[in-house]
Amino acid sequence: MRKNYRSIIFVDLDECVLKTPENRDYTKSVPMMERIQKINKLYDEGNMVVYWTARGTITGGNWFQVTLDTLQRAGAKFHELRMNKPYYDLFIDDKNINSEVFFTNVPGED
Repeated sequence: MRKNYRSIIFVDLDECVLKTPENRDYTKSVPMMERIQKINKLYDEGNMVVYWTARGTITGGNWFQVTLDTLQRAGAKFHELRMNKPYYDLFIDDKNINSEVFFTNVPGED
């Protein structure tokens, strides 16, 4: 998977780069363009970008095409779109960063 990428970066979708209604109607998700542009910059800098979502994990619904269409319309650059991210209330990991922290203070930006 690594090939010659600087880093491999997994990015969540809802409330991270897409604003999704509370009722989880994914057809009405709105791209957060400033955030997508920051992820696109990471892509352009030679990082592997994988969007990973829990859409359908609990309900069993297949939201792949709706999600792909939304990202493509927004001009999002990425190498993979993955579904089946586990649903959780707390994720503990040594390499995570909260999206609000990341998009407020992107490393390397002044």
